Amino acid sequence: MRYQIKQKVFSFGDSFTIKDDKGNDRYIVKGKVFSFGNKLRMYDMKGQELVYIEQKIFRFLPEYNIYFKDLLYATVKKEFSFFRPRFNVVSHMGGYSVQGDFWGLDFSIYREGKHVAQVSKKWISWGDSYGVDIVEGEDDPFILTLVIVIDQVLHNSSSNNSSS
Repeated sequence: MRYQIKQKVFSFGDSFTIKDDKGNDRYIVKGKVFSFGNKLRMYDMKGQELVYIEQKIFRFLPEYNIYFKDLLYATVKKEFSFFRPRFNVVSHMGGYSVQGDFWGLDFSIYREGKHVAQVSKKWISWGDSYGVDIVEGEDDPFILTLVIVIDQVLHNSSSNNSSS
């Protein structure tokens, strides 16, 4: 399935809309405005919360926890690397790794070594915009959540304080 993630530019806090390949709204992500570290929530179009994302502060490298229904589902840690951004994800569904290109615009997501998603950030756009191709049978909201975390770490100036 192909999704388009688009950051809303004129909003308080981080806000994203996620559309499917037909242009239908599928999910909304809203960030908390005044908080220590990033805190975001993903909702379906009925307004039900699906995912809560929380940045762990005071870390040498960025680290995020992902919660589904108030249960810790995954921890995402940025790995130390010089040329290509990499992330390690420990989840209930197994180990994931995320590997970016030199510019930090294109990413491949792997679960237990198997390619499960491809992410491409648009070079020029009003607000961050990503195309996400997810292999059929994968947990789409979880993969989309990983893309939001990548954006928070690499392209969000407010998250690039003492934690990056």
